[in-house]
Amino acid sequence: MTSIPSAVPAAAAGTVDAAVVAELLGRYLIALDDEELDDAWARSLFTEDAVVTFPMGRHAGCAGLAEWHRASLAAFARTQHLGSPPVVALDGDRAVFRANVLTTHVHHRGGDRPALFRAGTLTRGAARRTPAGWRMTELSFHILFTEGEPPSRT
Repeated sequence: MTSIPSAVPAAAAGTVDAAVVAELLGRYLIALDDEELDDAWARSLFTEDAVVTFPMGRHAGCAGLAEWHRASLAAFARTQHLGSPPVVALDGDRAVFRANVLTTHVHHRGGDRPALFRAGTLTRGAARRTPAGWRMTELSFHILFTEGEPPSRT
């Protein structure tokens, strides 16, 4: 019978934690395209003191985060957010991650701009383990390239 080194369970736990943190970003991106964004959604992904930074703005705190996202997405008829698998680094009950995200935004009909606005971004984030599980504390998107025209700022 082969014995299992004691480091294996710790490594397995780290792998599970990294997968859970990576899933937070995946759930976030899918929700932007396919779900009703409400306060329960925000609390399932973010800590109360989370900070989210888009190229066009920043929101601090979980309160109002869903509304902020809904307002941002309302500029478009629909969107698609495609993310690479996040690279996650764990440090106890904290984690940082990076991923590439390609977004396609479909403008509302009318106007003289191209139908699509696309952006390639480097996404960075941080998460921590809370009593409710892993939650993101920071999420930011840094534009690497764009194609088309972004919506007008109001």
